[in-house]
Amino acid sequence: MDAYRTIRGPAIAEFTERRSRFIGAAAPAADEEEALAFITRVKKERWDARHNVSAFILDGGRLRRYSDDGEPQGTAGQPVLDVLAKEQLTGCALVVTRYFGGILLGAGGLVRAYSHAAKIAVDAAGTVWMQPCDQLELTCGYSLYGRLPALIAELDGEVDDTVFAEGVTLRFHLPAERTAAFQTRLNDLSAGSLTAERIGAACYPQEK
Repeated sequence: MDAYRTIRGPAIAEFTERRSRFIGAAAPAADEEEALAFITRVKKERWDARHNVSAFILDGGRLRRYSDDGEPQGTAGQPVLDVLAKEQLTGCALVVTRYFGGILLGAGGLVRAYSHAAKIAVDAAGTVWMQPCDQLELTCGYSLYGRLPALIAELDGEVDDTVFAEGVTLRFHLPAERTAAFQTRLNDLSAGSLTAERIGAACYPQEK
């Protein structure tokens, strides 16, 4: 599992160029099925548009696809894909819809327009680096619990769930490279009585 850069969430942005209306729509996509479902949904919603150009990058950049959707080859889908690549993005899809305004833009004009629509959609979505994290769980007594959230935060982790019963069960995630340090600190705090159990792994936003 590697760190990667992606968009923060779905977004739409648009502009008009010589009467043609360009609408850029971006969305996260975990896999090809999600990317294609998003593209299909946008095409269905904007069925009356002249073109719905699309592109996506997935799997850490290893899977790349685009469609010109009737525009001249190299003037639409490739420029949209190039925006994703230039921004070092993966795990997301883009659709740029064009409502034709009756004025031809020429090949250069189309490249610039589709690139701009893709870029403003990415800017509207915002970007974030996702980092590999270990998902951990531990149960401790109430006397020790009060010190753990601060320790987790100090190591750039975050508490995901807390269950209060006879003891306190914490579920949290930490950057994978911080897990060993956490276990050492936890061992010191608990005089060797506690160890956090690794229950999974996933990527989380790197906010710091």
